[in-house]
Amino acid sequence: MSGASFLAITTIYAETGSGFVVPSASAKAGVEAMSKSLAAEWGKYGMRFNVIQPGPIKTKGAFSRLDPTGAFEKEIIDRIPCGRLGTVEELANLAAFLCSDYASWINGAVIRFDGGEEVLISGEFNSLRKVTREQWDTIEGLIRKTKGS
Repeated sequence: MSGASFLAITTIYAETGSGFVVPSASAKAGVEAMSKSLAAEWGKYGMRFNVIQPGPIKTKGAFSRLDPTGAFEKEIIDRIPCGRLGTVEELANLAAFLCSDYASWINGAVIRFDGGEEVLISGEFNSLRKVTREQWDTIEGLIRKTKGS
């Protein structure tokens, strides 16, 4: 047997959970667990199982349901460090790579594909990115005046 590559497309909230999407999050979390389990079990047969967790990618199907008025698009983009939505072409390129021979040693991977959204919304101090350069200078001056802690 020459093997095969299996690719699941889930979402970032399959790992973290999220309000308002319980059935979707639960189903996709199951797919991720299955993919990782099969990667361990069936890798010896040359079968690879990987997962892509896309963040927001603007498509007619998704955004007509998730943001039908367009009221939330700016808010979504504001919480993505890369400052934009992903594209279908970028997702397709990653998918093609993971299924190709170039990725023949990638097995059991879950790849977050979200422009940094998840790490921004989960980071305890990430709200500090709103601090201006002048505010940083003030903070630095105050810190340098202390004798340590």
